Amino acid sequence: MIKGLAITPPIIGRISIGRVIEKNGKRLPEKDDQFTVTTQIQSKDGWLLHPLDEQLRKDAPGNKLRAIPVRMLFNDPDLNLRAEYSLFDRQTGRPLCVGDGELCRRQTAEGWEHLPCPGPDQCDIGKQGGCKPYARLSVRIGDDEDLGVFVFRTTGYNSIRTLTARLRYYHAISGGLLATLPLCLRLRGKSTTQSHRAPIYYVDLTTPDNLPLSAAIAQAKQDSERLAMEGLSQNALDEAARAGFCAAAFEVLEEEGLQVVEEFMPESEDEQTTAPENPAGKGGLRERLAERALGTG
Repeated sequence: MIKGLAITPPIIGRISIGRVIEKNGKRLPEKDDQFTVTTQIQSKDGWLLHPLDEQLRKDAPGNKLRAIPVRMLFNDPDLNLRAEYSLFDRQTGRPLCVGDGELCRRQTAEGWEHLPCPGPDQCDIGKQGGCKPYARLSVRIGDDEDLGVFVFRTTGYNSIRTLTARLRYYHAISGGLLATLPLCLRLRGKSTTQSHRAPIYYVDLTTPDNLPLSAAIAQAKQDSERLAMEGLSQNALDEAARAGFCAAAFEVLEEEGLQVVEEFMPESEDEQTTAPENPAGKGGLRERLAERALGTG
């Protein structure tokens, strides 16, 4: 296996609740009130729809796709949902600092270093903007692909918090049978004071409407026993995935980083990380990170 290259689940498509549009010469994210399932191919008009998108909409009320039947690929919740605080270089898409709230891996003048991570609100680098929670949920849709996944990416606290809780709760209550538990990805809305009572949307995970939790767990147990008798080792798959994720310092490649910056961290929201001009004479973000690590910035 190539050293320094993270081995992640094969991605065959994307799940999003928005898109990137052209406005006043800039590409800006636009939120939506429904899911869209796309391929990994992008045209000038955006991501091309996956055939499953049309298929799933046939039974969706008002043709609005707000619920998607899914399965997890792994039993371990932390393998299905990868989340950390992330700061990207806006020009290259490279991760500059990635942390979990306790420790981070950050680029400094000495190379990549492990440093304390107090989170964006308490970190001198994070307070400058650009550092956000970034999560990737990998799910299976349908039975056509055995190990391929669709990825839902988000920087939203509501989605990350809800998905983390659901995965851990379902893992616990099912006796660790997440990979065979029938689930449903749902889009929910709520209003808050910060949103000025306009609806904001986040992603949740539940059992299907027609399947009570007890019945879903019974089905998961039956499927798990059947697959084991057929020679499939879920534990071995989880271990292989765990080793693959740990094979490199960062899971996110530059191409994905650029997509994340464009879709979730538009320039108008985070101008300080770009810094094309610096009247104070300081260097760019990469240099500022190195300076602060050395105690000179």
